[in-house]
Amino acid sequence: MSINSRGTEQLASRADNRGFSASNSPGSVRPSVRDLRDRAVLIARAAAAHIASRRVELGSDGVLASSETKSSAVDPVTVVDRESEELIRSLIKTFSSSDRILGEEGGLDDGASSPAQAANEGEAVTWIVDPIDVTVNFLYGMPNFAVSIACAVGDEVVAGAVANASSGEIYSAAKGEGAQVSRRDGTVQTLSCSPTAELEKTLVATGFSYSASLRQVQGRIASQLLGECRDIRRMGSAALDLCMVAHGRVDAYYEHDIKIWDYAAGALIAAEAGARIRVPEFTQCANVTGRPEGDPLDFGVGAANSEVADAFFEALDGAVAQARN
Repeated sequence: MSINSRGTEQLASRADNRGFSASNSPGSVRPSVRDLRDRAVLIARAAAAHIASRRVELGSDGVLASSETKSSAVDPVTVVDRESEELIRSLIKTFSSSDRILGEEGGLDDGASSPAQAANEGEAVTWIVDPIDVTVNFLYGMPNFAVSIACAVGDEVVAGAVANASSGEIYSAAKGEGAQVSRRDGTVQTLSCSPTAELEKTLVATGFSYSASLRQVQGRIASQLLGECRDIRRMGSAALDLCMVAHGRVDAYYEHDIKIWDYAAGALIAAEAGARIRVPEFTQCANVTGRPEGDPLDFGVGAANSEVADAFFEALDGAVAQARN
C-alpha cells in the first residue's frame, strides 16, 4: 500500500492554514524551533493515526503476515513501518525539499539543498525518524508503540515529538522552550520530572538489545541495579521511556545498543522537562547505522531527574563495569 498523495496534500494544507511556512526555498527565513516542533507534532500525529488505523484494519494475523526480519530473527519490520515512514517523509518534503531526512527504514536522504546550503553544514536541517517504535509491541497489539520525529540544526537536536499511537498522547519539545504533552481531548500539560531524590526509591525504565549475547550482559546490569533501586520497568519503546522520565512516570531510564532515531526526540523532551541526559555524540550517530562504532556498552543512552541523577549514573556505571567482568 502506498500513501495516498491527496491525503498528504490535505494534511500539508491544514498545516499551512495553522500558520506554518509551506516550504523553505533558498533565501527564506529559517523556521524557529517552535515552528519545527509544531511541524514535528503535526507529522507525528498524522503518522500515529495512520498506524493505529492500519493495526485495526490488518488485525493481528494481517500484521504478522506483513512482517519481515532485519538485524536478527527477533527484529521485525512490517509494511506499516514502511507506510508510516513514507508518509512522514512526504510531509517533511512538503514543508521543505532541502531538509535532510534520516529514517530507520529508508536511510539517509540528503535533500535538495542548494550549493550555498550544502556548503554551510552548520545550518543543515536533519529530520530523524522512527516510524514505529517499537515494532514488536505493534505486532503483538501491546498499547505502547509510538512515532518519533526529531529535528536537528547542524549537530544539535532542537525540536521533537513522540506520539503514542494507542493513547493519543503527543509529547513534544523545542530547545529552550520546555516540554509538553497534548491529549485527544485538547488539553496540554507542561512536563516536569519527578522529585525523587533517593536511589532506593527510584523507578527505572530500560530496554534490551535484539542481540541474544548482549541481552545476557544487559540482564546482569539490570540484576545489579535491581538491588539498588525501587524496581525496573521494561515497556519496549525507548522514545516513550524517555517521555515517561519527562512526565515523572518513571524517575530514570537507561539502555544500550539503540539507534539515534529511537532516542533523539525523547532525549530532548526529557532534557527540556529537567532531566539530565546521556547520549552519544550526534556526529557519530547521524548516519545509516544510527549508532557509533564499537562496544555498545560504551555508548549508552540515559536520563534521570536532576535530584537523583548523580546517584543513578554512578550506580549504572558500576553495574556496567561489573557486568563486563
